[in-house]
Amino acid sequence: MERDGQLELYGVLAARLKEAHARVANLQLPDDTRLELNRKLLAVTAAAKHDLAGAARRLDVFLRELDQGGFLDRGTA
Repeated sequence: MERDGQLELYGVLAARLKEAHARVANLQLPDDTRLELNRKLLAVTAAAKHDLAGAARRLDVFLRELDQGGFLDRGTA
């Protein structure tokens, strides 16, 4: 049963990552900023292989910063 629950959590995180990638793709950003944001999302994806909860927290922080325009304030991510 634990394995089924973990697979469900992976599915939820994968869907959230897909949505985050789509959001970044739809933003009008300089290429270097877009590249850095995509690298951050790929790092979250890689982290999910070893630490699902940690990856979810990292994605929460990323999305919160994206919502607040934090990446744009710094010029680059």
